[in-house]
Amino acid sequence: MTAHRTLHVHRLGRVSYERAHELQQQLVDARARGDVADTLLLLEHDPVITLGRGTKPGHVLAGDDELERLGVGLHETGRGGDVTYHGPGQLVAYPIVDLKPDRCDVRRYVRDLEETMLRVCADYGVEAGRIDGCTGAWVGKRKIGAIGVRISRWVTMHGFALNVTTRLSDFELIVPCGIRDKGVTSLALELGRDVPMQEVEQAAARHFGEVMERVIEWRTGPPRASFE
Repeated sequence: MTAHRTLHVHRLGRVSYERAHELQQQLVDARARGDVADTLLLLEHDPVITLGRGTKPGHVLAGDDELERLGVGLHETGRGGDVTYHGPGQLVAYPIVDLKPDRCDVRRYVRDLEETMLRVCADYGVEAGRIDGCTGAWVGKRKIGAIGVRISRWVTMHGFALNVTTRLSDFELIVPCGIRDKGVTSLALELGRDVPMQEVEQAAARHFGEVMERVIEWRTGPPRASFE
């Protein structure tokens, strides 16, 4: 087994999807060149619906006028998967990690992201698991965490979204991940109380580091570049 590598963790707060995507792309290019360490971005998005490469027609249920009225953005993205929703109260984690030389396995990486979310849920006494044929983290038949990734030159982009205190009614704007016969849930709903986002961020970073065999280092502010 290779020696554990360092993972720089950045807590960014609430960030628009466009700005986070731009920063991710900069980091992917820099990581491929070896200019930056493995990095984990932890943030929340403004309300937005994102379309993966596998999005099917009809999976966005709201029209453009309704989305504009509600202040919900709509963006195509290069990640895998179907349509999903991001918004305040949802922890979004974007790992920019080089999987070379010993973790060049897409299925294994997706399961590692699932495992991270399952461990976070377990910290709160929420029993989450997997469903055959579906990615993500599930509490029964209700999805608590979604996954969508893109891997280029074995450097990862995009990641997972864990519902913490997310307004679940916003998922009614879409067919979440293209699955019609299952619902969504959150840590807050399962526990019957609010959960501090910073606490969940710390747990997610710790477990991701454990699963990926990385030594985490917390960093202040965005990496290398400003959002301004």
